[in-house]
Amino acid sequence: MTSRPRFALYGVLAALAGTGVGHLVASLTEPESSPVLAVGEVVIDHTPTPLKNWAIAHFGSNDKTILVGSVLVGVLVLAAVAGLLARRAFRYGTALLVVLVAVALYAALSRPVVHPGDAVPGLVTGLVGLAVLWVLTRLEHGRPLARGPADAPDAATRRRAVLLAVGGVAAVAAAGGYAGRVIARARQAIGDIALPRPASPAPAFPRGLDEQVRGITPFRTRNDAFYRVDTRLSLPIVDADSWSLTIDGDVGREQTFTFDDLLAMPLIERDITLTCVSNDIGGPYVSGARWLGVRLTDLLDRARVGGRADQILSTDVDGMTISTPLALATDGRDAMIAVGMNGGPLPREHGFPARMVVPGLYGFISACKWISRMTLTTYDDHTAYWTDRGWDTHAPIKIASRIDTPGGLQVKAGPTVIGGVAWAQPVGVERVEVQVDGGRWERATLGPSAGNDYWRQWYLPWDAKPGSHQVACRATDRQGNAQTPARAMPFPNGASGIQRLVVAVA
Repeated sequence: MTSRPRFALYGVLAALAGTGVGHLVASLTEPESSPVLAVGEVVIDHTPTPLKNWAIAHFGSNDKTILVGSVLVGVLVLAAVAGLLARRAFRYGTALLVVLVAVALYAALSRPVVHPGDAVPGLVTGLVGLAVLWVLTRLEHGRPLARGPADAPDAATRRRAVLLAVGGVAAVAAAGGYAGRVIARARQAIGDIALPRPASPAPAFPRGLDEQVRGITPFRTRNDAFYRVDTRLSLPIVDADSWSLTIDGDVGREQTFTFDDLLAMPLIERDITLTCVSNDIGGPYVSGARWLGVRLTDLLDRARVGGRADQILSTDVDGMTISTPLALATDGRDAMIAVGMNGGPLPREHGFPARMVVPGLYGFISACKWISRMTLTTYDDHTAYWTDRGWDTHAPIKIASRIDTPGGLQVKAGPTVIGGVAWAQPVGVERVEVQVDGGRWERATLGPSAGNDYWRQWYLPWDAKPGSHQVACRATDRQGNAQTPARAMPFPNGASGIQRLVVAVA
């Protein structure tokens, strides 16, 4: 290997070692202050909405992994350039690494909620990176690492020293990154939290079509399978004992509730389906779960909402904002501040210790996770994260249906089943119809109901003939409103249209 590739490698190793140790330090303090994650958050905030939608549509839940990987690749390319500059003069390589560290520090310190310690991971990253580049550069040139009389090492000795240093740096980078991940995961453990029984429990959950129709979406979504679409690259580490929820703004009496305060209030338990506005026709970003929480109106009543407010501006523990129309959140639907999900505490990725759940509204205006403040205000006075980016302020979930099976788009000829799920909040699903090859719409059999705010499974027996067939489905709610065939993209208020699949029958 000639000297140019070696110096490029030294720059990459310096960046990896610095990033690994910086990530480890961040895992002990604030995970989102990790240099790569902090830069990734800035990239997310400045990414145009159409590009975000494209990433979600094409990469799904892997979009954040791809983003972090892309940021890391970009950093490593620039680090390689820093190594090449250090070959000419160490100060040149140092200057570029300092610029990279400055960008990471800016990203970590420009978040809405910042603590002095958020600068530490970036500073450690810079110091470690510079130290590694200095050591490798000195060894490459055969210079001693400490002052004092010393004979110049021969080529073989110098090469061994460089190889040992490279191996050591690589080990430090890998160990730092791995340890950071392990520590962050350990800190995400919630521990044992006993949730009280609800004052208003949900009815017994009916048995769905999961075993009857192969390939259909489970009637209740497991916590680890529940969709997650948000701007987070790492999960907030929030302690239930120190967490609180404040209600302020246009209120007669500002209120602050601790986690124990919420548990001491009358709790309701409801089966509710949540949907992301980024969900395309037939998309995966919809899930159903049983939620436990305090009625939103119970909390607002204690604060005595004034007559001027028309929105609830919710803020999470790190400053992310969500705006919810006050009229829709308080119109009698089972809106709540949830503390439980599917029989246990909220998982961290779904908002522990508390989140907002408002049935019938897309998540971007109703589902603030890790919530810490609700400010009663007006849309004229304050805007939230998504409304600043052009999304609608009022976005009721549209009537929709999805085909789950046949899922492989190829089936064997003979008797089979077309099946899926449909939702029509807050009215409920009245019927689902299926069309094959543009023929008449046939009424499907609905699975049991878990309430109007929950999705319905459905299926239709089908005698599949060999050849290529187009299959479509549509839902109608209990007020007679049918799912619209007019196609619309998710931006700015949710996708619409009829899902149509081409199925090959062999």
